[in-house]
Amino acid sequence: MEKVKTQKSLTMYEMVFPSQTNHYGTLFGGEALSIMDKAAFMVASRYARRNMVTVSSDKTDFKNPIKTGQLVEVLAKVKEVGNTSLKVTVDLIGEDLRTGDRALCTSGQFTMVALDDFGKPVVIPTLQED
Repeated sequence: MEKVKTQKSLTMYEMVFPSQTNHYGTLFGGEALSIMDKAAFMVASRYARRNMVTVSSDKTDFKNPIKTGQLVEVLAKVKEVGNTSLKVTVDLIGEDLRTGDRALCTSGQFTMVALDDFGKPVVIPTLQED
C-alpha cells in the first residue's frame, strides 16, 4: 500500500438536501459549521498524521445563502502551525448545478490540537512552504 505524504489542503463536496435546510430553503448555519468542522478535522489529520480535536472555531462569515439542491465545494487549508495546534481556513462555495453559477457562501477558521493515544497534546510537524 502506498503511503500518502503530509497534505496541507483538502477539497470535498456535499449536496444540500431538504433535511439540512431551514424554512427559507437554505442551509442551516449549524449544518454549514458541521461540514466545515469535518473538513478542518480531515485536513488537520492528514497534515499532522495524529488524532485531532477542534478547540475553537473563530469568526465565521455567512456571505451568501446555500440553497436546497446546490452542490457545496468545501475547501480546507492548513494556514498556521504551532507546536501542538494548527489553524485551518475553510470556505464553502455554493454551485447551482443547472446554471453553473458559483458563489463564496461561508468562510471560517478552526483551531485543531493534536493528541497522543492518552489524550495529551503532542508535537506536530512544522508548516512547509510550497
